[in-house]
Amino acid sequence: MLWSLIKIILFFALIGAASFGALELLALEGGIRIALAGQEYSLTPLQAVIALGLLVILVWIFLKLMGFLIATVHFLNGDETAISRYFDRNRERKGFQALADGMLALASGEGRLAMAKAARANKYLDRPDLTNLLTAQAAEMAGDKSKAEEAYKRLLTEDRTRFVGVRGIMKQRLAAGDTDKALALAKTAFALKPAHEETQDVLLKLQAQEADWTGARATLKAKLKHGSLPRDVHKRRDAVLALSEAKDVLCEDSGIDGQERAIEANKLSPDLIPAAVLAAKSYVEQGKPKYAARVLTKAWAARPHPDLAGAYAAIVPEETPEKRLKRFRSLTKSNPTDPETRLLLAELNIAAENFPEARRALGDLVETQADARALTIMAAVERGEGASDTVVKGWLARALSAPRGPQWVCDNCQHIHADWTPTCDNCGALDTLSWKRPPQSDSAALSSAAMLPLIVGAGEDTPARSAAEVDEAEIVEVKAADGQVNG
Repeated sequence: MLWSLIKIILFFALIGAASFGALELLALEGGIRIALAGQEYSLTPLQAVIALGLLVILVWIFLKLMGFLIATVHFLNGDETAISRYFDRNRERKGFQALADGMLALASGEGRLAMAKAARANKYLDRPDLTNLLTAQAAEMAGDKSKAEEAYKRLLTEDRTRFVGVRGIMKQRLAAGDTDKALALAKTAFALKPAHEETQDVLLKLQAQEADWTGARATLKAKLKHGSLPRDVHKRRDAVLALSEAKDVLCEDSGIDGQERAIEANKLSPDLIPAAVLAAKSYVEQGKPKYAARVLTKAWAARPHPDLAGAYAAIVPEETPEKRLKRFRSLTKSNPTDPETRLLLAELNIAAENFPEARRALGDLVETQADARALTIMAAVERGEGASDTVVKGWLARALSAPRGPQWVCDNCQHIHADWTPTCDNCGALDTLSWKRPPQSDSAALSSAAMLPLIVGAGEDTPARSAAEVDEAEIVEVKAADGQVNG
C-alpha cells in the first residue's frame, strides 16, 4: 500500500515538473535558427527541445533498422537463424538479466524475490535447466517444499540435469525423515555419478543405518577408487563393516561362513576390539585356541579392553585361578603399564587370594584414576585382607559417586554407548566409537558384584566372591553410613 502511494506521488511530481519546464521554455525569448539547403528554420526553445527528442528517437530507429538490415543480409547469405536471432536477442538479454538478478537474490537470502526473478527468466529464456534449478533452490529457501519438488522433478526429464533433480529430491526426503525413499534416490544418484563425494557419504550412511553391510562395503570401495577416502581409513572402516556383516551371519547360524567373515574382519583391522573378540570366538569354535590367543594378544598390545580379557578367559573356561593368572601373563606382558592391564592383574590376584599382590598391581590408580571399578577392586582387596566393614563400605561409598571409567564414546557427538556398534545410535555416524573416558559422565556406578569381570568369579570359596557379597542393597545403605574412610 505504501509503495503504491509513493508511485502515485512520483507520477504527479513528474507531470508537474514537465509542465513547469514547458512553461519556462515558452517564457524564454529567442530561439534556434537552422540554415539547411538555402532554407532557414527558426525554432523556439520549446520546439528545439521537442526536435532534439525526435532526433534521438530517429537515431534509435535508424540503428534498429540497420541491425535488421544486417541480419537480413546474413540470412540471404545462408544464415537461416540470423533474423530469428535478431528478434530473440532482446528477449535473451531480458531473460539473462532476470536470471542474474535471481542468482543475486538467492545469494542474498531473498527466496521470494529469487522465485519471481526465476519466473521472469523462464518467460524470456528457453533454458529450463537454469530456470528450474533457480526456482527449486529459491523455493527451498522460501520454505515452499512442494514447489521445489516440482522444479526438481522437471529437472529429471533431461540427461544433463537428472542428477541434480535426483539429488535435490533425495535431500528433501532426508529432511523429511523418509529414509527408505532417500536410500533408493541415493542409489540412483550414485549410479549417475559414482565419483560424487556427498552422494557417496549419504549412501554409505543410509546403508549402514539399514544394516546393508554388503552394499556399504561396495560404496566404501568406490570411495577408495575415486580418491575420496585414504587407504588406511578405508581399511579400518571396511573392517568395521565386515565385522557387522559377520555378526549378522552368525545370528543366522551360518556356521563356518560367519566364522570366516569374523576372521576376515580381524585381519583387516587387528586393533578393532570387537573384531578380535569375534575372531577369537570363531577360532575357539574351530578348535584353534592358539590362534585365538594370538589374535587377542595382538589386540591387547594395541588397546587393552575388558572384552579382550573376557574372550581370553573363555579360551580355557574351566581352570583354577592360579592357572588362569599364569596363563594371562602372556597377555598382560604386552602392555604392562596400561591401567586396564593393572586392573586386570588386580582382579586375577583377588581370584587367586593373593591380596598383597593385587594391591601392588592396583598401585596408585585409586588416586590418579579413581573410577568406580578401581575403587570397587580396592574394596575387595580390603575385604580379602580382613579390613573392617567400615573401611570396605567407605571404598564402596566412594565408588558410588565415582566416574564409570572408559566407555564406548562417539567421537562425533560424545554419546555414550553400553556396547560397541558400527554406527552411533545418536548421530548415525559410521566408525566413530572409541574406548575412552567420556568428558562428563553422570551415569550411576555399577554395583561391586558387577564391577569385577567374570574371570574373577572362578571358585565358590574365593575371597573375590566374598567381596561380591556386598550387594546393591548394601551399597545403597552406605549412603547413610560413615563414607569418609580413605584407602
